[in-house]
Amino acid sequence: MNTVDKNKFNLDTRGRLSVWLTKRKFSHRPLGYDYRGVEILQVKSEEWLSIAVAPYAYGFNYLRSQCAYDATPGGSLVSVYHLTQMQDHSDQPEEICVKVFVSRTNPQIPSVYWVWKSADFQERESYDMLGIIHRGHPSLKRILMPESWIGWPLRKDYVVPNFYELQDAY
Repeated sequence: MNTVDKNKFNLDTRGRLSVWLTKRKFSHRPLGYDYRGVEILQVKSEEWLSIAVAPYAYGFNYLRSQCAYDATPGGSLVSVYHLTQMQDHSDQPEEICVKVFVSRTNPQIPSVYWVWKSADFQERESYDMLGIIHRGHPSLKRILMPESWIGWPLRKDYVVPNFYELQDAY
């Protein structure tokens, strides 16, 4: 369950955005902080687009990067969004990290291209390498691999087509 329970999480130890989202009843799950102290949140795929607008309204007006990875062989795929609050003359802008876990059998996430235009090529790369479908993206097609390529090369269970030496080595 990804909904925040106020009794389970201490509002004093959570990040500012998580507290702000909780007060406005946005469903998310705080995952703590990374090694630099950047707040990490988990959001359900089906709620990502509506929640993505909230950090933008809060001031996170720059999508620094979007990337994706395969969490475990046969497990979830993860789309990661690093958002930054850009302001004039800011030497250390506030940052957050949002993770969206999706099933590898139906890896669909709403595109945030319409919120942050910089998501364009980054979401296409996640699609090309891991097969994550960003619904609503204006031009979701392969960007690194040829259109004829079969499969998703960065998945941990990926087997290179017609490369028998590697497959038969074990």
